[in-house]
Amino acid sequence: MTSRRDLGPAATLRRLLVGRVQALFHDRAKGESPIVRSTDALFAPDSVIWRVHGDVTTMMIGGVTALLLQMLHPAALAGVWDHSTFRNDMLGRLRRTARFIAVTTYAERGQADAAIDKVRAVHEYVQGTLADGTPYRASDPHLLAWVHVCEAIGFLDAWIAYGEPGMSTADQDAYMREAGLVARRLGADPVPETRAQAESLIASFRPELHVDQRTRQVARMVLSQPSPSLAAAPAQHLLFQAAVDLMPPWAQALHGRHLSLPATPLVRGGAMAMSRTLQWAFAPARRLPPAG
Repeated sequence: MTSRRDLGPAATLRRLLVGRVQALFHDRAKGESPIVRSTDALFAPDSVIWRVHGDVTTMMIGGVTALLLQMLHPAALAGVWDHSTFRNDMLGRLRRTARFIAVTTYAERGQADAAIDKVRAVHEYVQGTLADGTPYRASDPHLLAWVHVCEAIGFLDAWIAYGEPGMSTADQDAYMREAGLVARRLGADPVPETRAQAESLIASFRPELHVDQRTRQVARMVLSQPSPSLAAAPAQHLLFQAAVDLMPPWAQALHGRHLSLPATPLVRGGAMAMSRTLQWAFAPARRLPPAG
């Protein structure tokens, strides 16, 4: 039987919004469909990570922030540059990252285990040499720690900014502990267990960070990638500007002026409105909106 909730203009708008977001993040040509939440996931339904990773807008903002931070490390940038097709398939890379986060957060445990094993296997083949002759490998625990802490702090800060401004320190620490479970299984070390430890870890990496012409080129590619549709272009631009705004000032300074800092009040207001709209759209759905 059809309920009243399934009828009317509001329900039609919900379905339209959910359908467009899911089409963006799930490649139907490969048979992908939205991840179904499972009570047998790595994390319990009442976990903080379920709450943080369940908001599509904040995950997209935080994901782009994380990318811009990660590429400041020469080895992280080299791994993507030398061993990825991102230059020809940026959307595909973002889709794969979003799906990995969704699977390891919400899917049943067997799917999460398989996804983690697959990424670990891929990392074993990603290695090379930096321009200064320094060898790098994606399976390096130290490098994995940098990639992880950028993602964790990016997702968490986006959630606080646009999802839960009053989030307690205890819940922020709980998120770090939960997110660390997957990072450890991928081989990262050290892995922060509190917000303070995450900030300290990022600070310890700063002497290793560097920006060159390749960094700037990749950043421009991330921020200027074509929108999947003309209608989505304004929203995409807004989210990317919000991601830049979310970066710490020292990271913005490293990237330089080419990031074009946004008109902060307008961007923050627009991103907040978008987050609230998509939260409303996905609220009745049992299927998972894509993560980050």
